[in-house]
Amino acid sequence: DVQLQASGGGLVQAGGSLRVSCAASGFTSGFTFEDYSIGWFRQAPGKEREGVSCISPSDGDTWYADSVKGRFTISSDNAKNTVYLEMNSLQPEDTAVYYCAAFTSPWARLIAIMTMGAGQYNNWGQGTQVTVSS
Repeated sequence: DVQLQASGGGLVQAGGSLRVSCAASGFTSGFTFEDYSIGWFRQAPGKEREGVSCISPSDGDTWYADSVKGRFTISSDNAKNTVYLEMNSLQPEDTAVYYCAAFTSPWARLIAIMTMGAGQYNNWGQGTQVTVSS
């Protein structure tokens, strides 16, 4: 199955910006990067995992959680099999481990998965830590 590696996390002050990356590799069964949609999720200690944003690299469709809408921007570099999440106006409540995941689900189903936190997804990587200080 496809493997995803999240990177680029770090420490940033409130109001600052950070870009995290999700690199995909190991495609099988005739799939390519463009056959997947990529979702970003985050989980803070003691809190449930929540969907943050997702993108369909093949056509550019995007979705954002209400909590990040207008502050975060998701994009893809298809030549590099990589999805980025540009996070602006960061707030302490954005502090979490950020994970990315790959889906072949229809778009409408993917949005439902994003809003429910992808509880049935089993291919998580280690994620990347984002810490926003006050």
